[in-house]
Amino acid sequence: MNVIVFSALAAGFIIAFAIGANDVANSMATAVGAKAITIKQAVIIAAFLEFSGAFFFGKTVTETICKGIVPLTGFAKPEIMIAGAFASILASAIFILTATKFDMPISTTHSIIGGLIGFGIIAGGIKSINWFKVVLIVFSWISSPILGALLSFSLFKILSNLILRKDDPFQWTKKIAPLIIGLTFLTISWLFLVKTLSKNIFAALTISLIISALSVVVSYYLTKLIKFEKDEEYSVEKIFRKIQVLTSCYVSFAHGANDVANAIGPIAIIITVARTGLINDSSPLTIDKSLLAVGGIGIALGVALLGYRVMRTIGERITSLNNTRGFTIDFSVATSVMLASFLGMPISSTHTVVGAVVGVGYAKGFEAVNLSVIKRIIISWLITVPAAALLSALLYKFILLRIISIII
Repeated sequence: MNVIVFSALAAGFIIAFAIGANDVANSMATAVGAKAITIKQAVIIAAFLEFSGAFFFGKTVTETICKGIVPLTGFAKPEIMIAGAFASILASAIFILTATKFDMPISTTHSIIGGLIGFGIIAGGIKSINWFKVVLIVFSWISSPILGALLSFSLFKILSNLILRKDDPFQWTKKIAPLIIGLTFLTISWLFLVKTLSKNIFAALTISLIISALSVVVSYYLTKLIKFEKDEEYSVEKIFRKIQVLTSCYVSFAHGANDVANAIGPIAIIITVARTGLINDSSPLTIDKSLLAVGGIGIALGVALLGYRVMRTIGERITSLNNTRGFTIDFSVATSVMLASFLGMPISSTHTVVGAVVGVGYAKGFEAVNLSVIKRIIISWLITVPAAALLSALLYKFILLRIISIII
């Protein structure tokens, strides 16, 4: 069993590396595209924050998506579940890294789920899959980018009317920036508290309101210290550059805390089944700090070595970005995820980010969006689940089930 546990940790590191390489674009791409930070700075910041989020808060939010897509009680033998989880992880990692090679942002969650579907159909038949949850996932392909696009488009128009189109946009920015920062802190702190520390929405809201009020007071005095430089546009962007770095850091930290479940969830099932032999949807999972550390390190290294590829696509190739647009995107994504969490809707942060970038681009005019890049991204989204499912089914049927059966 030690061989299986060690192999599970290795597989967890591989999928975490792949997730870090692709999903980091969700948090840092707009900051890079808007020149708020360099790619090197983004990689260092994201690597640290992704690991911190995964290590300190990953256990709270790690939920085994295996239980939702493929019920564990449907399999009588431990080797079936272990081989299936390995197949899902490896198939997902291969597909994610392939998409990263072609600079395509995909939903790593959807890739994992595709792997689970492929193994589940081969091992238990079509009836073993919770197709209702699969339909909800397909719905998120459509709802996520639309929600992100609508929010970013609307928010950018509001900012344009409140600040950018005024006769004195710099002074208006100094007046409104504290309120924007307060609203930003309210949104991101509430989302983070609800998803990581407290399931009590109103308690989280109370704490978030206190944090928001403090941020308004502090930012009010800080913005008074900012001096006019060069021209109106430069001075306005200077203020939003600081706000955007803040929102990008939050998204990165929250991503590490939440999406580490994509790597750790299936691994926890393998280790639990290997150690106890139990296959039950109500069985407690083995999720300790060493497992979270493996996921956090894998994500951080994925960010550091390959994260720049998808960052480049989202931050530069869809549309040109500045700091006001970058902030608009980050805030829209955080708000979209918050609304989805509150309503219990499935949502993809990757799809939401891409939708938000497109929304900001269209706010400038249809010609501002690179439609050829958008077409390639949509195609990669459409093939994610079936490609991961097919690869997982092949790995399970012809390789992994035989190997695990021999070991056990």
